[in-house]
Amino acid sequence: RNAIVADMSKLFDAADTEKRAFNEDETKKFDEMKKEIADIDAMVSRYNEARALEKGAPKQEKEKEKEKVDQEALEMRAFSNFIRTNSTHYVEERADVNFSTGDNGTLIPTSIANKIIDTVKNVSPIFTMATKYNVKGNLTFPIYDESTQKITVAYATEFKALDASAGKFKGITLGGFLAGSLIKISRSLINNTEFDVAAYVINEMAMRIAEFLEHELLVGTGNNAMTGVLSTANTNVYTTKAATAISADDLLAVQLKLPQALRKNTAWIMNTSTMLAIRQLKDGEGRYMLQPDLTRGFGYALLGAPVYESNSVEGISAGKAVIAYGDFSGLYVNLRPGIEVQVLQEKYADEHAAGVVAWFEADSKIVETQKLVAVKMKAA
Repeated sequence: RNAIVADMSKLFDAADTEKRAFNEDETKKFDEMKKEIADIDAMVSRYNEARALEKGAPKQEKEKEKEKVDQEALEMRAFSNFIRTNSTHYVEERADVNFSTGDNGTLIPTSIANKIIDTVKNVSPIFTMATKYNVKGNLTFPIYDESTQKITVAYATEFKALDASAGKFKGITLGGFLAGSLIKISRSLINNTEFDVAAYVINEMAMRIAEFLEHELLVGTGNNAMTGVLSTANTNVYTTKAATAISADDLLAVQLKLPQALRKNTAWIMNTSTMLAIRQLKDGEGRYMLQPDLTRGFGYALLGAPVYESNSVEGISAGKAVIAYGDFSGLYVNLRPGIEVQVLQEKYADEHAAGVVAWFEADSKIVETQKLVAVKMKAA
């Protein structure tokens, strides 16, 4: 570029010395050099832009990540302050966090709510495997029902009309039932600034909510509450041959209750005592039916599907629903966004403690019944 600029200067010098304008050849040459300089400048600009992007991208990502970490840390400090003082406004030199006020208390920041939900997922396998929604309002799913009438296919006879027959659509609605979890914390811990009170409360909330959801998603409570896989709402039920024992034949029959296409992502959930009884079962060749499975973190597999333990399910007893089996994506859960928290400063003052209540709304329904089987013991 510099060489071309020097050649352009020589053209001007020659014309200036001779006190004249450019001739035709000089004008053409000048225009060619001008275009070449413009092309070089454009190339240099693109090169500098590319280098800037190359250097700036990681920096921008790091800055965004740092901002995210800083915001989460800020919200954790704000949550700690909220628990200690019941104040919904926390101010730092850089920024402030405002907790929105909800219908039942104070709506905690999204990052805090996400930490609670992530812990619930880690603790409760059935919640992890279920089909989850996180929306306000009600969700209605249209379900095709052929229980009373089915689509028919028949041979046709010329000049004779076919009889029309089809099932009906029905709707299953996911709403939101209000539930709350109460945690009591001693004043000594709250007043100890070295104690991470926010992390403690988040973990305790998550564990309590996980236990509640696991029970409801498996067993359910009854009318006007969440529906569980083992509740009477599940029409896909297998009843064992004996009232107080589960046989290998029972387990094989349970597996075949599902269509072949739906047996790929299945799992078993049962009480620890039921798992112990099944672990003692052997096939005709003396091999244990329940096998260790190193691919699932030293868990167990039964007929090729992982086994999970839950004390929310009852042990083997006549007439009781004791095992949930199938593809748990057939269970739909709506955990409405926003977990609200109230701090009870005065209620437990005589115990030198404070209470923290977490409110949330959730609902569950068995939408794809063909994916799930409830194993029920024979009545006595």
